[in-house]
Amino acid sequence: MRMMSRLLLTAALVVPVAAQAQQVDGADSAEDIVVTGSRIRQSNANLLAPVVEVGQQQLVDRGYVSAADALNDLPSNVPALNQADGTGETSGSGQQFPNLFGLGAGRTLTLVNGRRMVTSSSAIGAPDGTGDSQVDANIIPVGLLQKVEVYQGGGAAVYGSDAIAGVVNYVLRRDFTGVEVDGQMGIDSRGTYPTQSLRVTAGTNFGGGRGNIAVDLGYSKSPILRFSDRPLSNLGRLTVSNSANTGPDDGIPSVKPIFDARFWPFNANGIIFNAPAPPPQLLTRYNGSPLQFGSDGNVIPYNTGAIQGIPFASGGQGYAYQDLVGLRTGLERFTGNAIGHYDLTDNVRVTGEFLYARTEGTEIPQGNSRTTLNAGSYAGPIAFTINNPFLTAQAKQLLSAARPSFAVGAPLFLSKYFMDLVPDPSQTTTTDTWRGVLGLEGDFALGARDFYWSVSGSYGRVDGKQRGWQVINSRYNNAINAVLSGGQIVCGINADANPTNNDAACAPINPFGNGNVSEAARTYVSTMAGLDWTNEQTDFLATIGGSLFRLPAGDLKFSAAYEHRNEKASFSPLQANLDGSFGSGAPQVAQSGSYHTNELSGELLVPIFGGDFTVPLIHALELKGAFRYVDNSRAGSENVWEIGGRWEPVEGVSLRLSRSRNFRAPSLTQLLAPSSTGIDSTGVDPCDADRISGGPNPAVRRANCLALFAANPGYGVDPDGTGAGLTAAERLARFQNPSENFQRAMVTTGGNPNLKNEISDTWSYGIVLAPSFAPGLTFSADRVEIDLSNGLSPFTTEDFAAACYDNENPDPAVCSAFTRLANADTVSPGGTTITGTTTTYNAGVVRYRGEVFALNYMFGLSDLVGGSDKGEFTIHVAATHNSLLETSVTGETFVRTDDTWQAPKWAGTLNIAWQKGPIRLTYQGDYLGKTRAGPDATIENNPNPTLNANYVQSISGQFEIGDLALRAGVTNLTDRGPSYPQIGYGDILGRRFFVGARIRFN
Repeated sequence: MRMMSRLLLTAALVVPVAAQAQQVDGADSAEDIVVTGSRIRQSNANLLAPVVEVGQQQLVDRGYVSAADALNDLPSNVPALNQADGTGETSGSGQQFPNLFGLGAGRTLTLVNGRRMVTSSSAIGAPDGTGDSQVDANIIPVGLLQKVEVYQGGGAAVYGSDAIAGVVNYVLRRDFTGVEVDGQMGIDSRGTYPTQSLRVTAGTNFGGGRGNIAVDLGYSKSPILRFSDRPLSNLGRLTVSNSANTGPDDGIPSVKPIFDARFWPFNANGIIFNAPAPPPQLLTRYNGSPLQFGSDGNVIPYNTGAIQGIPFASGGQGYAYQDLVGLRTGLERFTGNAIGHYDLTDNVRVTGEFLYARTEGTEIPQGNSRTTLNAGSYAGPIAFTINNPFLTAQAKQLLSAARPSFAVGAPLFLSKYFMDLVPDPSQTTTTDTWRGVLGLEGDFALGARDFYWSVSGSYGRVDGKQRGWQVINSRYNNAINAVLSGGQIVCGINADANPTNNDAACAPINPFGNGNVSEAARTYVSTMAGLDWTNEQTDFLATIGGSLFRLPAGDLKFSAAYEHRNEKASFSPLQANLDGSFGSGAPQVAQSGSYHTNELSGELLVPIFGGDFTVPLIHALELKGAFRYVDNSRAGSENVWEIGGRWEPVEGVSLRLSRSRNFRAPSLTQLLAPSSTGIDSTGVDPCDADRISGGPNPAVRRANCLALFAANPGYGVDPDGTGAGLTAAERLARFQNPSENFQRAMVTTGGNPNLKNEISDTWSYGIVLAPSFAPGLTFSADRVEIDLSNGLSPFTTEDFAAACYDNENPDPAVCSAFTRLANADTVSPGGTTITGTTTTYNAGVVRYRGEVFALNYMFGLSDLVGGSDKGEFTIHVAATHNSLLETSVTGETFVRTDDTWQAPKWAGTLNIAWQKGPIRLTYQGDYLGKTRAGPDATIENNPNPTLNANYVQSISGQFEIGDLALRAGVTNLTDRGPSYPQIGYGDILGRRFFVGARIRFN
């Protein structure tokens, strides 16, 4: 047993809490512990839902430098990798949030030592007001981290809002003495991804052993990674229409893959067009060859590659698709933490925590394009004539020969992606997090009953900022209009005879060829843009628990709590954002606001049978109930609860069942994100001729659209077919909304102050086996079922339109979120969407079904084969089976993502650790099962409809020499890449090595 106890405390694996009876924060003994999911101290962690933990040693074994890395190993968690997915979206801000069961990061609650944390997120990445309340796992102090407990499925009755998919609780060490210095360096086999980390942890007892204080300082850094840095992402693979396809049932995909995909209508040199539109027949040609500018400003032939429609080609000299954004966000992090306690008496303790963290994520977003793909907008092509003074003599002569009208003043059009229009193309997101906690805790006896209590107050603040260079539209327009004046090339406005129109700072832009924008022009047109935000949280929490009275099977235990929480947020766009001076020209509006909650909760644990009070087939039986009342000043009141039981028919076999109602309140970002209005497209229109008979309720959609046309004759659609000699079908076939594909509508984005709570109902039931004939062996299997309604959904104008026309009795607020042009004008037909909305709305539905499994076996090898000490083994297997995950933004049309790369049917890990004396060796395998490439992927619509199973193997070793511990490891030993062609299904980083050392001074 001594050997087993040691292994429990040093396990490097993800282990089920039900297998353990070790002392945890706030516990008095191995028989009286507190585990995430309940505030009641329970014997042997007999919870009603599956809880697993990640030990601190696991971070050491795998070379992880943050808690986020370890959480990404959990099969029930959808990893947050700060990685682009190949669709043109950027790799993100660098923050990482747990996301249990793929229900969304905002539906997993984060705690530190059982208390809520101030949210790290903001309107960054969600300027439409869809941002969740999330806590960045990168800010957790690794040196003081004892373990991470993960409660899978619900938890709102105990902890409050956001605990829908589950709860992640970071448990910090309570007593640390000595000084520990830990450093690590890593590099991948390609030499493109170096990493570094360093931390110092120091602690001491004081007051004759009544108190302890510990401090931890940590630093880590990882670089930006580009698509070209990895073989799979560097393929430049896209799919385009397949001309070989003959029909929907021929077994031939409607699309085909191309490689080295490029945007043929533009590149960094500048491609020349006869007209401001992208069809290839409009390319300016000379002797049959399309033309571009060279870096010296002369005109040279341009190779389009094999054009595959608009805008992609395979090969050629167009802009490479893999250069559009960065693959991985670079991250630099500093953390400083302190934790301490002092026993005022034998029964009263004062505790304190302080946390500071600074994280800076650097990403490569899409850059500055001025192309024929964006004709008619601020990002349209550059019109130039033969009078542009930056044109070389060769360019004038050749272009005049290619396009004779150019010689007499007709314009040509330059389609270009600027690589040098701003000082730095990257974008940074920096957050400074401060959190302080002061508390009292203790215990007392009242008669024969024992009670424990705690009172704490915390204050947390996050100051964040996003920064990136942008181009001021008005200044760009000035600078791109270059003229010759007095023998000098100047901006056209400075050659104006009226000096009041001049701008002395204006420096002209030379757009012809890559790298020809002057430093002066770059300085003139560029401005720093971004957003500052502040999140503040003040939380008061009081708890009391203990035994109410003795029942035949044991104590009836309870816990009660009161919590008061204030949340504040402010969003302050920079001046360029307020002015709307860049991009689409939509000015942002600063926002700020707050809410507060008053919450009462209670739990009861009632033992029916157990101990000496048993009957056949009931070795133990207990019931549990929890209730929470929440009064939110913005979202209103909510009652949530949990009820369940645990039945142990024989010793070592436990059956458990729980039913809970959980909720999530809208975040301040969702409520108050800065609003802006700008011209944009609106997505598909359900009433278009090609969709009016489709959707989830075709008859309802058609009837609603026909009623719309009948009530608005100005749309030019006669549903009765009585006008102009056309049949109803002919009339309907004519309605096409140009706002689908062109920027015709003024779309307002931002928060929604009218949001309410979303609600989920959760079932969890399972079995735990701990057979007496195999000491150290445990197995658990649990089913989790979650049904969420009134979900906080990111709604676009397209979603509002679908919800309006696909429901028999739509909410008037839904249908008024967009408007249409009453009568045709010179640009658009009647019925064109002219205003729209993008925000968060209460309408979503999510349904999840799945199972989580955990097997843990801890044993001494000599116990099995005999002989002298051969070391100690730990074997752990964790797996998640996703059998259903379907979501609907509008509550009508559902998309299933289970059995896709976003939620594969099976995900699992295998961990093996062997330790003997100073030597420790480990192995880890991460498994992702064979899955579909997408929700509707078949051979008819995807040349690779399935993704192969993915298995990544890692090894490490550690050797202790007194107070010095040396370690080394290889992550992804076989250099296994993601399953082709999805760069997100597996490990894109490839084989990498780490070496580290830890030294202790007592």
